[in-house]
Amino acid sequence: MSPDAIVELDRITKRFAGHTAVRELSLTVPKGSVYGLLGPNGAGKSTTIRMIMGVLLPDSGRVALFGGRGNGKELSHRIGYLPEERGLYKRMRVADLLVFLAEIKGVSRPAARTAAAEWLERLGLGDWATKRAEALSRGMQQKVQFIATVLHRPDLLILDEPFSGLDPVNSQVLKDTVVELARGGATILFSTHIMEQAEKLCDAVCIIARGEKLVDGALSEVKRRHGGSHVIVAVERDQAAADAIFADRRLVASADRFGNYAEVALAAGADPQHLLERLVQAGARLSRFEIAEPTLNKIFLDLVGPEAATAAAMPDGPDHA
Repeated sequence: MSPDAIVELDRITKRFAGHTAVRELSLTVPKGSVYGLLGPNGAGKSTTIRMIMGVLLPDSGRVALFGGRGNGKELSHRIGYLPEERGLYKRMRVADLLVFLAEIKGVSRPAARTAAAEWLERLGLGDWATKRAEALSRGMQQKVQFIATVLHRPDLLILDEPFSGLDPVNSQVLKDTVVELARGGATILFSTHIMEQAEKLCDAVCIIARGEKLVDGALSEVKRRHGGSHVIVAVERDQAAADAIFADRRLVASADRFGNYAEVALAAGADPQHLLERLVQAGARLSRFEIAEPTLNKIFLDLVGPEAATAAAMPDGPDHA
């Protein structure tokens, strides 16, 4: 195992009733990194995380944590795990619930009470400390579960779709908190099918689909390897003329449209200046024309194809990934 690896998977495979949820997946999560496990719904992300945690055992291959010092169950005091399936003891009062969960991880009761109060205030839940968990909104409950995940100061945070179901404000609060924890030295592995989140947070990524790895590595390297030549175009007027040029496969390999905005992948050997010239000659009025590296979302769509666009859920073990 690499001395700098916190998580290392070596060709792990998991099958359920003839369906292969994960096939010979290998990846390495370096110490201190924010690592994204990315893929459409049903890709095998949650099954992979359950194998890391020791909830499931791989049919073949090896999972090694912290230099091979034990599995997820044995090292649970060093790991904070936020599962995709959220769940709290809803009849318990919020502060008591957090203290109880922290004590399970080896935190003393006085230290747990102090830390719980600090985290509740930090995430805007200070006034809810004595309320029963069932009285909280879904977003509030999710923040409480996030606090339970980090309260014991784990070295490794594993977050399965951590932003799912949150409104933009609370999503931003959690993103800022994740960044701060990473800066403090925690290693963070999180799964998502939302590429914009991953692009803002991740140092490195692994994209999987149908249980198989398509690409992994540092985000900058993934972009370099799969970059090609991309142009960001915003058209203020005469979109039809621009669309006709985007359809010319001698010049444009593909164009992802978002209203009057398009992310254009040029055809092999095509010159961005030629594209600009053609657009101006056609009478399209542009408010933006920028040569840029591809977004992670563009790379994801190119690699995964229609499966990403539909995000169709597939069986991924007992539950859906």
